Amino acid sequence: MYLRTTKRQNQDGSTVVYYQLAHNVRDPETGKPVAQIIHNFGRADALERDDLVRLCRSIARVCGLAVQDPLAQPEASGPKSSDDLLAPGVKQRGTMPLGATWVIQELWERLGIGPTLRPMAKQAGALHLERALLAEVANRLCVPESKLGVWDRWLEEVYLPGCEALSLRHMYEAMDLLHGHNEEVEKAVFFQTASLLNLEVDLVFYDTTTCSFAVDDEDDDEDGEQGAVGLRKRGHGKEGTWAPQVVVALAVTREGLPVRSWVLPGNTTDVTTIQRIRADLRGWKLGRVLLVADSGMNSAENREELARGCGHYVLACRLNSVAEVSDEVLGRAGRYKQVADNMQVKEVTVGEGEMRRRYIVCYNPKQARREANHRAELVQQLEQELASHPDLDAQAKWAIELQASSRFSRYLAVTPGNKLRIDRAAVKAAERTDGKWVLITNDDTLRAQDAADAYKGLLVIERCFRSLKTTQIKMRPMYHWLPRRIEAHVKICVLALLIQRVAERACGQTWPRLRTTLNRLQVTVYELGAHRFLRANDAPEETLSMLKTLGISPPKPVLAVTSLPANP
Repeated sequence: MYLRTTKRQNQDGSTVVYYQLAHNVRDPETGKPVAQIIHNFGRADALERDDLVRLCRSIARVCGLAVQDPLAQPEASGPKSSDDLLAPGVKQRGTMPLGATWVIQELWERLGIGPTLRPMAKQAGALHLERALLAEVANRLCVPESKLGVWDRWLEEVYLPGCEALSLRHMYEAMDLLHGHNEEVEKAVFFQTASLLNLEVDLVFYDTTTCSFAVDDEDDDEDGEQGAVGLRKRGHGKEGTWAPQVVVALAVTREGLPVRSWVLPGNTTDVTTIQRIRADLRGWKLGRVLLVADSGMNSAENREELARGCGHYVLACRLNSVAEVSDEVLGRAGRYKQVADNMQVKEVTVGEGEMRRRYIVCYNPKQARREANHRAELVQQLEQELASHPDLDAQAKWAIELQASSRFSRYLAVTPGNKLRIDRAAVKAAERTDGKWVLITNDDTLRAQDAADAYKGLLVIERCFRSLKTTQIKMRPMYHWLPRRIEAHVKICVLALLIQRVAERACGQTWPRLRTTLNRLQVTVYELGAHRFLRANDAPEETLSMLKTLGISPPKPVLAVTSLPANP
């Protein structure tokens, strides 16, 4: 952008000089730079010098420079209005947050999401759909809205180049594009991320969660859309609900970076998901992978599937519902080996030859004391409650409430005479499991300590689910009912989770803190004549340091110059 001078020769031989504010744009056909006039100041001899000086000072202030005018008179002291700091005719229209969306755009490209989606969108004849998906993912990380809210409200409040002309229809078409290339996008993005961050994909943590819908009826077997099976089925939610829902499965690395996600019907049980997951991960040829999962995935059939598909596994075991674990594993004598301040382990092998099963019993003394104290308090409360009811009638209202309580029911029993009593045998049996959990693995090269540490790392996927389901990304509520839109919505949330985890991993801070610091970098909108200018404000030192840590350059002072729409 520069001050352009033009001259006009009059008939009497005199010359008139004009000043114009211009910038060069490249001609799309010739490729040569062409001057584009932004504002006409008029005749040089009719222009007030002080107006140009104020413009110089305004530009210098943006660039962090000082302008000294030797001809200027000393100014009177006192506060100045904001209009005094702007060039003539310039109007300030407001500010918008910039830092978070700036980082999201950069990571969108760096992680290969944009480069993967653009050829797909171009092939569909709608390159703008890649921008629509960027807007939907960025919104999940900023102020999560519905797709309608993204188009109707949010895009007007942030700076996302290329998203200005998007419509609501584009938002849904973009979701359909993503759904049609789900596996291809996930695979390309993951391997690009693994290569960029030099990840070792030796541990894959897997778990499921549920997302319920505020509807009364579940989907039919076919929803009428190309014979697609309905996803919203009644099931027991992870929050204890019974409602139409979907099951969301997620596999992540030890750093909490998503490997792949799945959306399954709401009546799918955890133990039946392994075959699908095994087949999909085997198709990616990840090499030697140790899959870690909770007890909900543990069954003889699943262990066989995992051994064939993923090679090695570490699975938690149910302590009381599996006889082999409760009797042979926990009952086997042997010394524990101290591997950490709060961790002891011992190995137990059941069976012989190829049919042997390797168990690892983990023991946390501090957790054992907490569980023992908690159980003692519950038993004491039960004793007091039973003492206050001498008849001990198991059909009484108070007794029925106690038996229905999740806190007390496991320690209660009913006598043949229909009397309520404390089950001392159950109390004694619970003591055997205080501070203990049992793992099973088929990897003979894995040390017991490493298996225990791997299982403790399963907490990383719980954190991922918290980010997805709470106010950070807000995967729920879902306002979609078509299976392809439900699945696309989950995939958008997982892409947002990937960007979030990459930023958190680089800076060592949570995304809400990162977002707050980044958004101190803002963009101010100015208007001059028929044009709009977007200028990035000076970023605080903390924000600049964060951008440097992320390896992202701060934006240039002038972000864009656009033409204002003509008045009708």
